[in-house]
Amino acid sequence: MSDVGRLPDLASRAYGGSVVAASDESFAERQALILPSAPVFQPHTFGFRGQVYDGWETRRRRTSGHDWAIVRLGLPGIVRGVVVDTAWFTGNHPATASVEACALDGHPSVAELHAADWTEIVPRTPLTGDSTHEFAVDHPVRVTHLRLNIHPDGGVARLRAHGEVVPDPLRYEGLTTDLAALENGGLVIACSNEFYSSPANVLAPGLPRHQAEGWETARRRDEGNDWLIVRLGLPGVIHLAELDTTNLVYNAPAAASLTAANLPQGAPLDDATWTPLLQRTPLQPDTRHHFRLSPSTSATHVRLDIYPDGGLGRLRLHGTPAT
Repeated sequence: MSDVGRLPDLASRAYGGSVVAASDESFAERQALILPSAPVFQPHTFGFRGQVYDGWETRRRRTSGHDWAIVRLGLPGIVRGVVVDTAWFTGNHPATASVEACALDGHPSVAELHAADWTEIVPRTPLTGDSTHEFAVDHPVRVTHLRLNIHPDGGVARLRAHGEVVPDPLRYEGLTTDLAALENGGLVIACSNEFYSSPANVLAPGLPRHQAEGWETARRRDEGNDWLIVRLGLPGVIHLAELDTTNLVYNAPAAASLTAANLPQGAPLDDATWTPLLQRTPLQPDTRHHFRLSPSTSATHVRLDIYPDGGLGRLRLHGTPAT
C-alpha cells in the first residue's frame, strides 16, 4: 500500500459517502462504486441484467458522449490520491477515465451539482481491464464531491479517494464534539504496533462490529507497552474520554492512560511536552468506558498508552474546539 493509500478513503460508503447520480446503471448499480469491501466475482451468475458484477456498469452507448457518476464524499477534505479499480471487468471496462472535483457545502441537489464549477484532478487516462489504477492528485483544496467520467461506457468496480479530512469548524462553534473523530479531521500519526488491524480504525464513525474494525496489536514479549498518537482534527479542550473495548473479550488491554500536548502548527512531534489527561486506569473487556477529565489547557495531540498490549475498538475525545 502506498503512503497515500494509508490515508482514509474520503468517498467510502462506510464514512457516509454516496453516489448521488449517474448517467446510467443498466447492468450494475452505482452505489457499489464506493463500498469499503474489495470487489468479488462469481462466474456464471446471471440475472435479468446479465452477468452479476460487484461494481458499476453502464449499457453499451449507441450515441455520442460518455458516462459519469457523481460521488458525495462522506468526509470532505483534500484528495491526495484516487484509485479507479476495474477488478473483474475485462471485456467491458472503459477505454479511458477522468476525475473532477468541486466544493459545495450544505445539501446540494443533483441539478446544483451539474451547475457547479468542476476542476479536473485526474486527466483522461487509458484504463486496462481487471486492474487497479492509482493516480496521485495535486489539488490542495477542500472538496465535497467527485465526478468520475468513463469514456465511452463500461464498468468500474471501485472508486477510492484517499486524502486528509478538512472539517467545517463553524459547524461546532459554541458546541462540544469529538475532537479526535476521523470525520472532524482526526488522524493517527504514530503507533507502536498494528499487527492485526489498523490503529486508524479507532477514530472511525459508528460502533465496531467485530475485532477487525478496531485496533489490535501483537502479543508483547518484552517489558514495554503499546501506544498510538492522534493529531486532533479540531484542537481544543477535552472534557470526556471514551475508551471502547467492544468485541475485545480475551485481548483487551489491562489498563490505559492518556496524555496531551499542545504544539504550534508545523512544530515537530519531538518538541511535544506531554501532560496527563487520564492516569493509568484499569480497563474491562468488551466495554465502553467513559472518563470525565479535568484538563487545564487546549490540546492538539493526544497519546493513548495501553498496558501491556491488546486492542481498542474506538477512542472518542469529546470537548470544546479552540476558537
